[in-house]
Amino acid sequence: MTEKSNSPYLKAQRLEDVIAAIQVMGKYGYYKLSPEKWADRISGDINQSEHWKLVFSEHPEFFRYDSAREKVSLAWRRNYRKRYNVDSQAEISFEEFKSLDDEQKARVSRLPLTGDEVAILVNTAINLHARAIEHNKEYRWMSSPLFSLLGVALGAFLVWLGK
Repeated sequence: MTEKSNSPYLKAQRLEDVIAAIQVMGKYGYYKLSPEKWADRISGDINQSEHWKLVFSEHPEFFRYDSAREKVSLAWRRNYRKRYNVDSQAEISFEEFKSLDDEQKARVSRLPLTGDEVAILVNTAINLHARAIEHNKEYRWMSSPLFSLLGVALGAFLVWLGK
C-alpha cells in the first residue's frame, strides 16, 4: 500500500514561497544572508523570518544553512567561487580578489544565477510539487477500496460470529 505523502510541497502556498525564494536568492548580489534579511528581501517583512526559516529547513533540495546555522543560501550558488563584486556587479579575477583588503573582500560574493539556472530550479520545484500531489492521489485512490474491503470482511466476520 502506498503511504500518504508528508511532502512540505503540500502545505498551503509552499510552492509560491519556494519559487519566490529561488528567484530572489538566485539573483540578489549577496548569496548568503540571515533568515531575517531574506524575509525582508523576499516578502518585505522581517517579522516573517520564522516562516522563512521553516521554508528553508524543509527544502534542503534548494536551500542550505552555513555551518553556524545563521545564514542561508541557495545550494547551487554555494558552488560558485567568490568572484562577484557586488558594487561593480561584475566578475573579478582571482588576482584581483587576492589584491583586495578584508573590507573590500566583504563586498565580494558568489556569482548570481543566470535566468536559465533560476528557471531550472523553478521547474524543479514545480515538478516536485506535482509529484507530491500525484503521490497523495495514489494514497487516496488506494484507501477507498481498502476500507471498503475491510468493512465487508468485518461485516462477514460479525455475521459468522452471530451464528
